[in-house]
Amino acid sequence: MTIRTSRTRLRAAALALLPLLALTSCGSGASDETAAVGAQGSPAPTDDPVAAVREVDSVAALLPADVREAGTLRVGSSIGSPPGAYYPNGTDKAPAGQDIDLADAVAKVLGVRLQRQDASFETILPALGSGKYDFGTGNFGVTSVRLKTIDFVTYINDGQGFAAKKGDTALKKKVTDLTELCGLTIGTGAGTTFEATLTAQKGVCAKAGKKPYDVKVYAENGATLTALQQGRIDVIMSTINGLRHQAAQPASQTTFLGEFHRLDVGFAFKKGSPLTKAFQAAVNELIKDGTYARILAKWGTAASAIDTSRINPAEHR
Repeated sequence: MTIRTSRTRLRAAALALLPLLALTSCGSGASDETAAVGAQGSPAPTDDPVAAVREVDSVAALLPADVREAGTLRVGSSIGSPPGAYYPNGTDKAPAGQDIDLADAVAKVLGVRLQRQDASFETILPALGSGKYDFGTGNFGVTSVRLKTIDFVTYINDGQGFAAKKGDTALKKKVTDLTELCGLTIGTGAGTTFEATLTAQKGVCAKAGKKPYDVKVYAENGATLTALQQGRIDVIMSTINGLRHQAAQPASQTTFLGEFHRLDVGFAFKKGSPLTKAFQAAVNELIKDGTYARILAKWGTAASAIDTSRINPAEHR
């Protein structure tokens, strides 16, 4: 599938949902991921905390000489839903969102331009190893499995959560254990930590003497939400920020069922990338000068703020 075709399909799915989801943007971060569900068509906040960001020579000096000379970095960007990364109003213009602002702000601190290439979430991490992109964004959660082949520079703390259709009495108001989902059908995004968690833990229901849960995987955000609204799935597993944002929009008719597992989220690089120290220093510069807090406030994700960026932290347990 080409990037153009992928973008067209995503936009079409979102536009089809607009009568159902007259959403306004305020507060998710897509999948672990930009595989989080939500609406592409939400308008973006108008404030621009990135505009005032300037290059910081001491941080830019951490970049490899060839990158500084070229002045550009290629980023594979997964465009999903607000507030992580999405197309405002369903257009094919520049994407907006927390991930977009943070990447742009880091680039300005480093004195480089970004060549952003839209890509499906599940293709970005493998493409880093081939050299197609210099780094990737998509609300990628830091896991022990991913750390074997990917380097991360953290910029928020998000994680895994659940949501159900408003008024559904089959679930408690807060899901704290996967055994509470036994016998139900769970929808989630392809290639995400959610899919990995549900697959790895599928035996918990049998151990509890219960009927197993079923997992349905969707490649597009709109399809997951449509499946929930039409009763083809009972619950969605996605990002904490994404599901909170979605549930805050009355037209979505969803209820957030609580946090399940927190994860650090970071920019992704091929293993051994020489870019990680420069990116870490740039994120910490944005934290220090207040730009970071303003970006998160813009997108309603201040609860996911970190105190300092880290390279390859251990997965939260």
